[in-house]
Amino acid sequence: MATAKQLSDFLVSTEKRAYKQALFATRDEDAALDIVQDSMMKLADRYGNRPEEELPLLFQRILQNCIRDHFRRSKVRNMWTTLLSAFGGNKDDEDRDPLESIADDRPGYLARTPEEQLSQGQTLQIIEAEISRLPARQREAFLMRYWEDMNVAETAAAMGCSEGSVKTHCSRATHALAAALEKRGIQP
Repeated sequence: MATAKQLSDFLVSTEKRAYKQALFATRDEDAALDIVQDSMMKLADRYGNRPEEELPLLFQRILQNCIRDHFRRSKVRNMWTTLLSAFGGNKDDEDRDPLESIADDRPGYLARTPEEQLSQGQTLQIIEAEISRLPARQREAFLMRYWEDMNVAETAAAMGCSEGSVKTHCSRATHALAAALEKRGIQP
């Protein structure tokens, strides 16, 4: 059983990464914040009494379900808005701000000179933009495996698919990212 402090510490440690995942998926800052908040509330309310080691997998599953629910609600809302619109669905383009880089407190993470910091920030923005362009399932698998550091079995359980599907999605995502980054002149 996770204590209240363990649950709180887990939520604090995963908040920024969860926000980025939701932001990549929705491309809407407000929706991403709502999704993360709903996910955290559901975890605390329904699964707060579970062992601490189960929390990451449970949270990822809840987060992905909340993201899917967001799209379902948006689809229904958009359908009714379109049907009821007197002018037949006037759609304005959303303002999309570049994604902010997450600051990391690890020593050596930040570049030493201002030029290196600028270059690193620009590279992170390019990588984040390319991640956001991946198909949803590839992005989901990639972020869970390489950002959340989940193993294949945990990722498959969180995504509700087979381990082979996770491997396929991750492989396709890494190849697509490598090709996109290479086109932009970024080498590993």
